[in-house]
Amino acid sequence: MLVISASAALWFLPLVLPICLWVCYTDMKWMKILNKSVIALFVVFVVIGPFVLPLSDYAWRYVQLMAVLLAGIALNAGGAVGAGDAKFAAAAAPFIHLGDLRFVMALFAATLFAAFVSHRLVRATPLRRLAPGWASWESGSRFPMGLALGGTLGLYLLLGALYGAEPA
Repeated sequence: MLVISASAALWFLPLVLPICLWVCYTDMKWMKILNKSVIALFVVFVVIGPFVLPLSDYAWRYVQLMAVLLAGIALNAGGAVGAGDAKFAAAAAPFIHLGDLRFVMALFAATLFAAFVSHRLVRATPLRRLAPGWASWESGSRFPMGLALGGTLGLYLLLGALYGAEPA
């Protein structure tokens, strides 16, 4: 069982999942995570969060956002991640219950592996003709990390809705 409240995950999921899919699409098509998608994700948390999370938890989630944003800025400055990846990870951080952090890290590792292998397989086969002109097909060693980041958040909230904690 996950620590995230099943009801909170269920409220977030229908609003967050389309944004996650949008991020996957834009990062594969243009190798960019649009600021609009990051802002939309943040707005969902700001608007829905106070209604589905205890107020003390809601406030602490902004600390998570800032910690991930600062880490992302440092990683971006070092060339390890793209700016869009860092901003999306920061906007996604408040949706994750700190008690689920180890699970989310394992889920991210699995999602990253699956996304990378799938992307590289499609890129190397005629299936890539289904999406002609996508920048990620011609990106060399670069990988559209939004595919893994968006996939991880979407899967986490789906699993949280199914297996999250029930309110006491």
